[in-house]
Amino acid sequence: MTAQKGAAFLLKIGDGGSPIAYETVAGLRTTQMTINGDSVVVTHKESGGWRELLSGAGTRSVSVSAAGIFLGSDAETTVRANALDGSLDDYELSFEDGAKMRGRFLVQRLDYSGDFNGERTYTLQLESSGQVASL
Repeated sequence: MTAQKGAAFLLKIGDGGSPIAYETVAGLRTTQMTINGDSVVVTHKESGGWRELLSGAGTRSVSVSAAGIFLGSDAETTVRANALDGSLDDYELSFEDGAKMRGRFLVQRLDYSGDFNGERTYTLQLESSGQVASL
């Protein structure tokens, strides 16, 4: 296995069409993904003092955070509209090796900032709703 470029770890948003086409959210400098899993403990008196977990149970979710330079792209406009509306949308995470993850996400947080002598930047936090498929 070889190392992969962080610049090739892209966040894309669906266009709402059928089939869905994905557009890269422009201007991102960093993208981070976390896969979360809640465990279901099934420890009992005969576990010998060791915790036991139930395989395949619990709640799984994917969190995505990203930060970048605001460019005013159509994808950024859609993300902002989704944040204001509180609506779910289709997103894709793609990696340099061709792997992809797709699912529906809610914009949990969208922040804009800018200094008087610098560029306008933004950060966003997405939370999955439903299954996230690994392709």
